[in-house]
Amino acid sequence: MTTDGHPEPWVASLSCAARAVWAKHDHDTNDWLPLYRHMADSAAVGGLLWDEWLPPQVRRLIAAALPNGEDDARLLVTWLCAVHDIGKATPAFASQVDSLADDMRREGLKTPLRKQLPDHSCAPHGLAGQLILRDRLTDRHGWSKRDTHQFTVVIGGHHGVQPTDTGIRNADKRPDLLRTPGNEQAWLDVQHELLDTAATRTGVAPRLAAWREVELPQPVQVLLSSLVITADWIASNPDLFPLHPNAGTRAHDPVRTREAWRLLGLPAQWRPQEPQGTSAELFAARFDLPTGATPRPVQEQAVEAARAMPAPGLMIIEAPMGEGKTEAALAVAEVFAARSGAGGCFVALPTMATSNAMFDRFLTWLARVPGMPTEAASVFLAHSKAHLNEDYLALMGGGVTLDLDRDGADGHGATALIAHRWLRGRKKGMLASFAVGTIDQLLFLGLKSRHLALRHLALSGKVVVVDEAHAYDTHMNTYLDRALSWLGEYGVPVVILSATLPARRRRELVAAYTGDRHGHDHVEQARAYPLITTAAPGTPAAVLTPPASGRGTDVLLEPLDDDLATLTSRLGTDLADGGCALVIRNTVARVHEAAAHLRDAFGEDTVTVAHSRFLDLDRAANDAALVAAYGPPDRGHDRPARHIVVATQVVEQSLDVDFDLLVTDLAPIDLVLQRMGRLHRHPRGEDQADRPAPLRRARCLITGVDRTATPPEPVRGSRTVYGEHVLLRSLAVLRSRLEARTDAERTVHLPADISPLVQDAYADDDALIPPAWKDRAEQARTAHDVARVTQEEKADVFLLDAPKRPGRALIGWVDAGVGDADDSHKGRAQVRDTAESLEVLVARRSADGTVTTVPWLPDDRGGVELPTHTAPPADAARTLLASALRLPYQFTFGAIIDRAIDELEADMVPAWQTKDAHWIAGELVLFLDENDRADLAGYHLHYTRTDGLKATRAE
Repeated sequence: MTTDGHPEPWVASLSCAARAVWAKHDHDTNDWLPLYRHMADSAAVGGLLWDEWLPPQVRRLIAAALPNGEDDARLLVTWLCAVHDIGKATPAFASQVDSLADDMRREGLKTPLRKQLPDHSCAPHGLAGQLILRDRLTDRHGWSKRDTHQFTVVIGGHHGVQPTDTGIRNADKRPDLLRTPGNEQAWLDVQHELLDTAATRTGVAPRLAAWREVELPQPVQVLLSSLVITADWIASNPDLFPLHPNAGTRAHDPVRTREAWRLLGLPAQWRPQEPQGTSAELFAARFDLPTGATPRPVQEQAVEAARAMPAPGLMIIEAPMGEGKTEAALAVAEVFAARSGAGGCFVALPTMATSNAMFDRFLTWLARVPGMPTEAASVFLAHSKAHLNEDYLALMGGGVTLDLDRDGADGHGATALIAHRWLRGRKKGMLASFAVGTIDQLLFLGLKSRHLALRHLALSGKVVVVDEAHAYDTHMNTYLDRALSWLGEYGVPVVILSATLPARRRRELVAAYTGDRHGHDHVEQARAYPLITTAAPGTPAAVLTPPASGRGTDVLLEPLDDDLATLTSRLGTDLADGGCALVIRNTVARVHEAAAHLRDAFGEDTVTVAHSRFLDLDRAANDAALVAAYGPPDRGHDRPARHIVVATQVVEQSLDVDFDLLVTDLAPIDLVLQRMGRLHRHPRGEDQADRPAPLRRARCLITGVDRTATPPEPVRGSRTVYGEHVLLRSLAVLRSRLEARTDAERTVHLPADISPLVQDAYADDDALIPPAWKDRAEQARTAHDVARVTQEEKADVFLLDAPKRPGRALIGWVDAGVGDADDSHKGRAQVRDTAESLEVLVARRSADGTVTTVPWLPDDRGGVELPTHTAPPADAARTLLASALRLPYQFTFGAIIDRAIDELEADMVPAWQTKDAHWIAGELVLFLDENDRADLAGYHLHYTRTDGLKATRAE
């Protein structure tokens, strides 16, 4: 090794034949790179990744599997990076470029013409390299074939998919693809020469004998695979490692590597420092607490519990809405990161909207966290609409500089938060140190997909925070549990947050993470609230019961007939002296219906609509307007004197809004309680004196149920969304309050009643079901159980296996997977049990054919002309891309969606499908007329800024 840690020049001892083997070729320029140089480049990059980028949490896990710890681990990484492309020293690969194959032929490596190897795909160079390395380890170093697989599979899978047993057997039957018949020895000599040189120059040659006894855990095999992939991608970038007409003059130049690493500019990982002092001092330093405020008990105990754990592991925090769980999780993440050696943090949330709401809070926290890299820290917003987030765009455009000279931070000057150009996109983005995104990014950890190893590397070096853990169905929970099982094997610290978590689900989360499916009875039996559960593989789970903060709301529960006249009359009475009411419907159709009726009664300006069927830009503006009008009183918001917001579930989570009165459709009990969390959320004067007198007591009116039926029947839309079983269970636990005569009996005490209501609703027994409901309830349960089994079976199709015993190779690890997984709707549908839906971009086309962006967009983005004879300007194209809209459920049915796609494709603008229009190429565009109407697949569509999209059958 040279003094700077890079491999020595390799070329001196190589034969002319070995020097002639090629690895990279540019068809346009005819520039090329010899294989030995790419091997040296890749080894050098692997060493730099290990030394300067990889978090200690990951290095320790790999090192623990090897006899000499980190010394062996670094050698192994650089060696595997060096030999990963040895399969290119084969006739199957060499024949792809005639001129370079000719050079090899002149050096004695007979290579058939490409057309003479019609079955070359039987031995792609990754698989070929696995077999070549396997045979060298067995023949030269005395390994058994079985023991080689756990190492060589890293080579075979470096293009994202590990070989299968069948693939290996088929390749073994085609030795002519690895060595030309009649010229086998020449090929063997070159392959062995390159492998032996790599072993010598990387320093592993003396260690190969000792590694014969190693049994690599599968998580370590995954990490090694991902490091080889990462090093290969960097070393294959010609902007960093140029190709040359005569690139073989020197096999490795340290200056070449240093310059490439400088140009790459990969930010260093977070080096967390364990926070000292009291919990109160920690929270004061990290978060904007009101003057005189102190952390709540659940926050203090969460930090103390993290400090008391023998090693970082799993923590589940159950606490009421608005209790500061997120702040508690971030404080715990600091403790966990410092103790585990994590290099970053990922916060997972249910939706893009909740991810966006979290992103600003996350950046504020990062600005105050010690241990940031000196120059820059990489940040990623992990969902498909990240390009619409202004905070993230600022990070992409050069970054945001943090002033770290404040109390509680490093005091080393300025650090930039940046969205690094190389750490973006669906495959590499999560490799950034810090990320906020949808839960899909975590669920993908359990999905068989190409380059899955990179996702594992991305999360194995972080602390993971899962918010709103109650918000996922059986299909998603199947993937979440499998993801947790791998995170537990990696030793990744995880913090899970929920206000309304069923006890059985709490136990399942602990079992998944620890790998222990038995025991944990005390975890499920715990009924205290708030509740903190801690667990780690190999240690018993602990349950802590912090006292409640004293904050609470008594909510008076009342039934309300599902009749628009009744709703209008009741709101007219309750809002007579003013006030702000939130009406939550379970479907967009019911939102539109109710809003139209209420506007007739109260006026257009008094009723606002919020749901998911708005353009992306409009949806973001709607959320911002809700927070601005109904947010905390200390933020100086201008609250309307009297107003009604009619919304779907979009207001349930992560929007800090506060209303005087709540009317909600019946929903699962945990969601009803979440909705109650938007009622009297913040104090408005002493004893709520700043609210209108009739609304100073919190009231929740439950509607969306036909109470004349036996049992009461939830409306059809609610049954479609949630299923009848959970709705009947919810109604059953609320029944005594809804039927009570006195206010005291009708009151739900928050937070004291949250856990009892949730646990009763999700219990297995039917004791709370009235006898008169029995037959219908049993039918609903049967349908629910069938649906749950169906979801589990559907999830199992692409579900990654749980980690197997050490030494078991990753052969066939992602076999029969989904191909490339991404966070588009198609990708999300793989980990969410959702029907295929159709997203369109929306523009306006006038009668004369002029096309513009829709006119009402702010910041001069509305009404901008979009040329149809050429690609639109970049700013206009981005605005169009931000005008995306998901069509409603009617367009999820096979015949309808196919017809809609055909009609939209027939209306595509050819000039928008060129490489110059890369922002929008391939996107479907819905053109509205001057009245913002369109016809599509037998439906009349009408979009308004106030109501979003409405769809009605044309016939």
